[in-house]
Amino acid sequence: MDEKKPAHEQVYQRLKSMILFGELAPGQAVTIQGLTESLDAGMTPVREAIRRLISDGALVFQGNRRVSVPELAERDIEQLIYVRKSIESELARRAARRVTPDDIDRLERIDMQLDAAIQAGDVTGYLVHNHAFHADLYALSDAPIMRDMAERLWLRFGPSLRVVCGRFGTRSLPDRHKELLAALRRGDGNGVAAAMEQDVGQGMEMMAGTLSESV
Repeated sequence: MDEKKPAHEQVYQRLKSMILFGELAPGQAVTIQGLTESLDAGMTPVREAIRRLISDGALVFQGNRRVSVPELAERDIEQLIYVRKSIESELARRAARRVTPDDIDRLERIDMQLDAAIQAGDVTGYLVHNHAFHADLYALSDAPIMRDMAERLWLRFGPSLRVVCGRFGTRSLPDRHKELLAALRRGDGNGVAAAMEQDVGQGMEMMAGTLSESV
């Protein structure tokens, strides 16, 4: 952990990553005491991190000092698809107005790492680099309110994306990053937004199909 950050922030970021990249599975209940041990942290910062993540919608309190990652219902995914398409395509459009050639080069390097993870069947690598690509792009948008909303949405569906990867592997997952990068190179903001909307929609619809089969 980064010793420059306060203990409660370090714990929050670590627990957030565990949720975002599927280390905690949807529906898996964990005790607060168990989290303090696995995170090697004190009870107070763990409780504060849990409080923040419940507020983010990433955890739910189960009682008896247990919390869990919520399981997505069909109606949840329907809403996530709508909101993600709206917010993330607009973030991508705004990023296209501000992006520099160096920014695009950096995004392409992240996408190459993502491709390597896909080819290797590295689920964790896929999840980490896919999130990094989106987060890096959205950071260019100069739209902090929408960025915060997008990050909260990722906390909602990230654990279920891990379930999809576990069932089908990484090679079957849709990826419109190449089209998006090409549109960035052309300075085509509408093309960037369209590629992002397709990337989000195809991934979420695949998730919806997978989770409905498991019901």
